[in-house]
Amino acid sequence: MGIDLKNHHVKKSQRTAPKSEDPYLLLLVKLYRFLARRTDSNFNKVILHRLFLSKVNRPPISLSRITKETANAPDLDSKIIVTVSTVTDDVRLTEVPKLTIAALRFTRAAKDRILKAGGEVLTLDQLALRAPTGSNTILLRGKKNTREAVKHFGMGPHKHKKPYTISKGRKFERARGRRKSRGFKV
Repeated sequence: MGIDLKNHHVKKSQRTAPKSEDPYLLLLVKLYRFLARRTDSNFNKVILHRLFLSKVNRPPISLSRITKETANAPDLDSKIIVTVSTVTDDVRLTEVPKLTIAALRFTRAAKDRILKAGGEVLTLDQLALRAPTGSNTILLRGKKNTREAVKHFGMGPHKHKKPYTISKGRKFERARGRRKSRGFKV
């Protein structure tokens, strides 16, 4: 077999294991690696891949978004909502419906509200016992570009991006480039 000269030193860029050394995460990876190999379910392959991701690529998902996304899902009572991220509470959501959610972790308030509504919270290893092939599940993920840092990306004149300012007061970034009387206005 010859050497591929064109892609000789090109690495595969996707992760094949998590960077984290969290023993519980590594056990989950072991479990889903087995399920991905032994079942022909694509669901397990997706879960395994998402377990490898960095924290930025596993954005949290709020209870309000979960209810919004699953509002018109048929036969929701028998379905399990799955997300490989943190489930957070949203105080703007007044009533939480009865939901069965499986996630990597839950905030304390989110967990309390789900249980109070008569719902169920599952860990991903409990999900593997309940639905080993991912049948009757709804797979969701959070919005990736809602981080505060993303608002600043691509900063420059005429870009309308958020500047890194200490404050929004009179003395901060209000002169040249911001007013016609001070040179120019962007």
